Amino acid sequence: MRKINISKCLAGIAVLLAAPLLVSAQQVESHIGKVTGHPDAGRQLYFRYCWGCHGFHGNGTGENWLPTGSFPDMPNLNVQPRNFVAATFKCRSTPTGTLPTDNDLYNSLVRGLANSNMPSWITLTTQNRADLVAFIKTFSDRWKTEKAGTPITVPPEPALTVQSIQHGKELFTKLECWKCHGPEGRGDGPSASTLTDSNDEPIRPYNFEAGSRFKCGSTDQDLYKIFMTGLDGTPMPSFADVIKPEEAWDLVHYLRTLQVYHKSPELALWEGTKEGAEIVKAQKVRGTPTGSGVNQ
Repeated sequence: MRKINISKCLAGIAVLLAAPLLVSAQQVESHIGKVTGHPDAGRQLYFRYCWGCHGFHGNGTGENWLPTGSFPDMPNLNVQPRNFVAATFKCRSTPTGTLPTDNDLYNSLVRGLANSNMPSWITLTTQNRADLVAFIKTFSDRWKTEKAGTPITVPPEPALTVQSIQHGKELFTKLECWKCHGPEGRGDGPSASTLTDSNDEPIRPYNFEAGSRFKCGSTDQDLYKIFMTGLDGTPMPSFADVIKPEEAWDLVHYLRTLQVYHKSPELALWEGTKEGAEIVKAQKVRGTPTGSGVNQ
């Protein structure tokens, strides 16, 4: 009777079991410029830095997240960390409903997400961040069956004019942006208190007056992309099929004027007109106590 070499059998089984993992790992590599990210290296980084919020299984239920109802008086503090299994991402350069590019995910790691607990991971190396992107993609089967969307084209920003701002103001009303963001862009529109995200968690519209940076970036080009791609997983839709590129730029120029405490070329030009000066003056809050005995 022939003896069975247990060691060789176990080694063979290990190779067979590892083969699909090796193929899968190759499929989920990330590519950031000339840097290739590897999921095995990213796994170590994830379980050192990320799992506390995003969870052991990447489904956004890490121990640092407090479930719905933990803050009954402040439900907006219950924003759930990104669910990588669902693979629905807010910040993308790709059309709504499509997967983001590797660079989109990488940029979120570099930038962080304003008004959230997601910090910038600029302290990590480029290779580290590329490895994390590769590992994040292993959580969802979507990356095995779908390709990332094709990034939209952002046309050159047209010259800033008063007419552009005024048309953007008209579009803000016509498209009913005010229903969520409020007439003055403070995030206090009539629908604001009813909004929920894809996790059925309450979500607050962006407050242009208080913010100087948007969740997905800080430039006019970033704001343009938000209009044309939408923020998937939130009530903020894509307007790519509703407005023309030049109209999106008009909206960008107008929304900058709602940031009344943030200096910008748009605000300066708007305040230089009689109409704009009156509107901005009315929007700025005055006479509020500072706690020092001095009103401002």
